[in-house]
Amino acid sequence: MSDTELVGIVLVSHSAQVAASVAELAKGLAGGGPEVPLAAAGGTEDGGLGTSSELIAAAAASVDRGAGVAVLTDLGSAVLTVKALLAEGDELPPGTRLVDAPFVEGAVAAVVTAATGADLAAVEAAAAEAYDYRKV
Repeated sequence: MSDTELVGIVLVSHSAQVAASVAELAKGLAGGGPEVPLAAAGGTEDGGLGTSSELIAAAAASVDRGAGVAVLTDLGSAVLTVKALLAEGDELPPGTRLVDAPFVEGAVAAVVTAATGADLAAVEAAAAEAYDYRKV
Protein backbone atom coordinates (compact mmCIF):
# COMPACT_ATOMS: atom_id res chain seq x y z
CA MET A 1 0.00 0.00 0.00
CA SER A 2 1.36 3.41 -0.90
CA ASP A 3 1.10 6.50 1.26
CA THR A 4 -1.19 8.00 -1.37
CA GLU A 5 -3.96 5.79 0.00
CA LEU A 6 -3.48 6.69 3.65
CA VAL A 7 -5.32 9.17 5.85
CA GLY A 8 -3.10 12.07 6.88
CA ILE A 9 -2.82 13.09 10.52
CA VAL A 10 -1.98 16.48 12.03
CA LEU A 11 -1.11 16.90 15.71
CA VAL A 12 -1.78 20.41 17.00
CA SER A 13 -0.23 21.42 20.31
CA HIS A 14 0.55 24.68 22.00
CA SER A 15 4.16 23.50 22.08
CA ALA A 16 6.25 22.56 19.06
CA GLN A 17 8.21 20.13 21.22
CA VAL A 18 5.08 18.40 22.51
CA ALA A 19 3.61 18.03 19.02
CA ALA A 20 6.88 16.67 17.62
CA SER A 21 7.36 14.26 20.53
CA VAL A 22 3.84 12.86 20.29
CA ALA A 23 4.33 12.43 16.53
CA GLU A 24 7.60 10.57 17.16
CA LEU A 25 5.95 8.34 19.77
CA ALA A 26 2.99 7.52 17.52
CA LYS A 27 5.27 6.70 14.58
CA GLY A 28 7.44 4.52 16.78
CA LEU A 29 4.50 2.56 18.14
CA ALA A 30 2.90 2.10 14.72
CA GLY A 31 5.43 -0.61 13.87
CA GLY A 32 6.87 -1.48 10.54
CA GLY A 33 3.84 -0.85 8.31
CA PRO A 34 3.52 1.90 5.76
CA GLU A 35 4.53 5.33 7.00
CA VAL A 36 1.45 7.40 7.70
CA PRO A 37 1.55 11.01 6.48
CA LEU A 38 1.93 12.73 9.84
CA ALA A 39 2.76 16.34 10.71
CA ALA A 40 3.23 18.21 13.95
CA ALA A 41 1.85 21.75 14.12
CA GLY A 42 2.97 23.08 17.45
CA GLY A 43 3.49 26.52 18.82
CA THR A 44 3.61 29.79 16.95
CA GLU A 45 5.65 30.92 13.93
CA ASP A 46 8.19 32.62 16.21
CA GLY A 47 8.69 29.49 18.33
CA GLY A 48 6.50 30.56 21.21
CA LEU A 49 3.71 28.76 22.98
CA GLY A 50 0.31 28.94 21.32
CA THR A 51 -1.28 27.87 18.07
CA SER A 52 -0.91 29.13 14.54
CA SER A 53 -3.51 28.93 11.80
CA GLU A 54 -0.73 29.14 9.24
CA LEU A 55 1.25 26.25 10.73
CA ILE A 56 -1.89 24.11 11.02
CA ALA A 57 -2.97 24.79 7.44
CA ALA A 58 0.53 24.06 6.12
CA ALA A 59 0.72 20.82 8.12
CA ALA A 60 -2.67 19.68 6.82
CA ALA A 61 -1.67 20.43 3.23
CA SER A 62 1.59 18.51 3.70
CA VAL A 63 -0.16 15.28 4.79
CA ASP A 64 -3.15 15.41 2.43
CA ARG A 65 -3.12 12.44 0.06
CA GLY A 66 -6.81 12.67 -0.84
CA ALA A 67 -8.01 10.14 1.76
CA GLY A 68 -8.82 12.79 4.36
CA VAL A 69 -6.94 14.46 7.18
CA ALA A 70 -7.55 13.81 10.89
CA VAL A 71 -6.57 16.69 13.18
CA LEU A 72 -6.00 16.05 16.88
CA THR A 73 -5.48 18.89 19.35
CA ASP A 74 -4.16 19.24 22.86
CA LEU A 75 -6.05 22.10 24.54
CA GLY A 76 -9.12 24.29 24.12
CA SER A 77 -7.75 27.17 22.09
CA ALA A 78 -6.16 24.72 19.64
CA VAL A 79 -9.66 23.32 19.12
CA LEU A 80 -10.98 26.83 18.49
CA THR A 81 -8.22 27.55 15.97
CA VAL A 82 -8.96 24.37 14.02
CA LYS A 83 -12.71 25.03 14.14
CA ALA A 84 -12.13 28.53 12.75
CA LEU A 85 -10.04 27.09 9.90
CA LEU A 86 -12.74 24.53 9.12
CA ALA A 87 -15.41 27.25 9.14
CA GLU A 88 -13.45 29.31 6.62
CA GLY A 89 -13.91 26.41 4.22
CA ASP A 90 -10.84 26.81 2.05
CA GLU A 91 -7.95 26.86 4.53
CA LEU A 92 -7.79 23.10 5.07
CA PRO A 93 -7.89 20.28 2.52
CA PRO A 94 -11.32 18.80 1.70
CA GLY A 95 -12.06 15.89 4.02
CA THR A 96 -10.30 17.41 7.02
CA ARG A 97 -11.88 16.53 10.37
CA LEU A 98 -11.27 17.72 13.89
CA VAL A 99 -11.12 14.53 15.94
CA ASP A 100 -12.42 14.52 19.53
CA ALA A 101 -9.81 12.31 21.18
CA PRO A 102 -7.19 12.40 23.91
CA PHE A 103 -4.03 13.86 22.43
CA VAL A 104 -1.39 11.20 23.14
CA GLU A 105 -3.47 8.01 23.19
CA GLY A 106 -5.65 9.25 20.34
CA ALA A 107 -2.62 10.10 18.21
CA VAL A 108 -1.17 6.64 18.68
CA ALA A 109 -4.50 4.97 17.87
CA ALA A 110 -5.00 7.20 14.82
CA VAL A 111 -1.54 6.51 13.39
CA VAL A 112 -1.73 2.76 14.04
CA THR A 113 -5.17 2.59 12.42
CA ALA A 114 -4.21 4.77 9.46
CA ALA A 115 -1.20 2.52 8.84
CA THR A 116 -3.60 -0.37 8.16
CA GLY A 117 -5.13 1.59 5.30
CA ALA A 118 -8.32 2.36 7.20
CA ASP A 119 -10.52 5.21 5.99
CA LEU A 120 -10.99 8.53 7.77
CA ALA A 121 -14.08 7.39 9.70
CA ALA A 122 -12.20 4.37 11.10
CA VAL A 123 -9.18 6.50 12.02
CA GLU A 124 -11.45 8.99 13.76
CA ALA A 125 -13.30 6.20 15.62
CA ALA A 126 -10.08 4.55 16.79
CA ALA A 127 -8.74 7.84 18.11
CA ALA A 128 -12.02 8.64 19.90
CA GLU A 129 -12.11 5.17 21.46
CA ALA A 130 -8.88 6.06 23.25
CA TYR A 131 -11.06 7.93 25.75
CA ASP A 132 -12.08 4.50 27.02
CA TYR A 133 -8.53 3.22 27.68
CA ARG A 134 -8.38 2.35 31.37
CA LYS A 135 -5.13 2.67 33.29
CA VAL A 136 -6.24 0.92 36.45
